[in-house]
Amino acid sequence: MDAAPSRRSVTRLITTAAALLLVSLAVFWPGFAEYDSVAQYAQALSGSYDDWHPPVMARLWAGLLVFGAGAGPMLVVQMATYWTGLGLIAAALMRAGRVRTGWAVVAVGLFPLFLGWQAVVLKDAQGAGAMLAAVGVVGWWRIDGRRVPSAVWVVAAVLLGYAVLIRANGVFAVAPLVAMLLPARSWRMGGGIAIGLVAVTLALSPAINQRVLGAEPSGVQRTQPLYDLAGIAVRIAPAEGAGFTRAEARALIEHHCVTAFFWDSLGEGPACAAASGRMQKLPPPRLYAMLVPAIVAHPLAYAGHRLAHLNSTLRWWVPAEWPNAGPPGGSEPNDLGLGQPGWLAVKWQWLAGLVAATPLGWPVAWIVVAITALVATWRAASPIAGVARAMLVSALLLEASFATFSIASDLRYHLWAMIATALAGVMLGGERWSRRAVVAGSVTLALVVAIGLVARATLPVVTIATMV
Repeated sequence: MDAAPSRRSVTRLITTAAALLLVSLAVFWPGFAEYDSVAQYAQALSGSYDDWHPPVMARLWAGLLVFGAGAGPMLVVQMATYWTGLGLIAAALMRAGRVRTGWAVVAVGLFPLFLGWQAVVLKDAQGAGAMLAAVGVVGWWRIDGRRVPSAVWVVAAVLLGYAVLIRANGVFAVAPLVAMLLPARSWRMGGGIAIGLVAVTLALSPAINQRVLGAEPSGVQRTQPLYDLAGIAVRIAPAEGAGFTRAEARALIEHHCVTAFFWDSLGEGPACAAASGRMQKLPPPRLYAMLVPAIVAHPLAYAGHRLAHLNSTLRWWVPAEWPNAGPPGGSEPNDLGLGQPGWLAVKWQWLAGLVAATPLGWPVAWIVVAITALVATWRAASPIAGVARAMLVSALLLEASFATFSIASDLRYHLWAMIATALAGVMLGGERWSRRAVVAGSVTLALVVAIGLVARATLPVVTIATMV
């Protein structure tokens, strides 16, 4: 433990976090807008919503239009939650006597890849910011062992509820985080809480999006079962199964309509659209009803499809320059007034892109680090370790969800898991680590990185255009 900090030191840290918030807004204003950003802003302007993109975010954006047009107000929201969460965690650590750890937490916020993606007005950055803020407000009390007031739990619940609604698989990160941040209880009870939250969220989310938030159904629920059925169909061809006819399966194979990278190619181009068109007209419950027996009948085909996609999204055995890694250096062209940040922001995104090409941009490497940190500090009993473990379990269960619930390989989907792992690792620095676990984790990480580097040196480079 460091020397006891003065009140002035804590104030200085909080002031630094606030200053970094202002600098971030100044550098990245008015925020980068991707394709999804443009689509959601159009809904916010029109007042007509669908559930392809999270309607809760579009509704919030519409409400913020009173403060100004464009992406700026949303950039303020996600940057404010991001730096507020980091600042509260850091200040609580400093107050608990962990001065250097507190400053290290603030430094994590400046990691180019994290801050670069936080400058893009997207659901992933919004979700990461909301979860960081929730951990911050709870951690302000929990980190030094104090009881969390009921009003604080209400604030955290609002933030985490938003994070759940912002991403289809967000609940797999939020549920374990909630279960582990709640007052001490048995692992069995915590697991029951997490499972219950997942079940309730998956059951109620469509109704909340469509009935409460007024979003029209877009058919987005079809994407997961359709992607998996097509993945099975091309692996068992020429045998018929998984809902596709032999002719449809042959067309899917001939035109490369099924890729490990994403589901999009199923609807891209006339040939693929024709091959999957009949299935795309079926209601989601019917597709899921077809998927379950298809998995039972062809477990190896399903496993091969899901493992190929998992490898793609975790960015392990993939070529160099695997697409959709670094944050964009420019906004999507649009006629809605969504602008472009200045040259300094563009330079930062260029730096973030360089980082994304290294093992620091491979989710698989972060998973190894998270498992190592969790196992090596399992016996640590401090309140700080408890908060850090909650973030690690949240990160790992979110990553585990990609094994079955994922249809694309964008790096931004892993933003929370990477941030949570980095913060937890810093926070656990003052705890006692198992030497055996550290050695095993280090060897595993070296092996994972070595295999990834071999893949990038030997596999041919591909682009999004060649996948579709």
